[in-house]
Amino acid sequence: MRVLQKIDIRALVVFVAVFVGTPAAAHAQGDEIQVYDGGLAPKGTFNLTLHNNFTPKGLKAPSFPGAITSDRSLNGVPEWALGVTSWFEAGLYMPLYSTDKDLGTKLDGFKLRALFAVPNADDRKFFYGANFEFSVNAKHWDEKRITSEVRPIVGWHLKPIDVIFNPIVDTNYTGGLKNLEFVPAMRFAYNVSSAWAVALEEYADYGPLHKFHSVHDQSHQIFAVFDHTNKLMDVEFGAGVGVTAGSDKFQLKLILSRDLN
Repeated sequence: MRVLQKIDIRALVVFVAVFVGTPAAAHAQGDEIQVYDGGLAPKGTFNLTLHNNFTPKGLKAPSFPGAITSDRSLNGVPEWALGVTSWFEAGLYMPLYSTDKDLGTKLDGFKLRALFAVPNADDRKFFYGANFEFSVNAKHWDEKRITSEVRPIVGWHLKPIDVIFNPIVDTNYTGGLKNLEFVPAMRFAYNVSSAWAVALEEYADYGPLHKFHSVHDQSHQIFAVFDHTNKLMDVEFGAGVGVTAGSDKFQLKLILSRDLN
């Protein structure tokens, strides 16, 4: 127990240091539409997760000159993960890729990930953790070459209901603390059985923490999600609608995941 307390304190110190010491990112296309629940690959286990998102009806103007246009674009990435300890998982997203009607198919860069969470989060009523990502971006994917994400994780398994909140903060290492950008994600799920779940998820971009954008310019998307676990893989499918002018109007996501050993 004392060892776990030391680990928790160290993880909290790291989280606070990054949270208060890094500035904010410009909004870009999303390669990953997912709420983190603190689940980790078992120690020594490799996991592969395939993320694919298609936007049949999205924003028709790029977020900056030369950027991917969201409307009718496909974005995705294989996510490679390794369970290092009972409380730490290391990950690599590579290659990030996208296809849109203007630029065609492009490689968008790669990301490194470090996920810390309380051990056996799936079996706890209250669970918590923090995920840290470091991104190297192609010029059409983000205005800044280097960006990062800090994703705290808090949630409750209330059997059969799950409530999960990821109060995410993005940074592009410019502009000072006032430019930290708040892009939270939330999930409310009902577990029909051990193999099936249905959920509502929200993904938002409020803008800089020091002064949120007007509601008109914020991004808010609500997803209906279906999860299925079988012997071959975990499957997550969702359809989302935007509820503000700054949102993609309709988006689909598919996540396939399985352990490789």
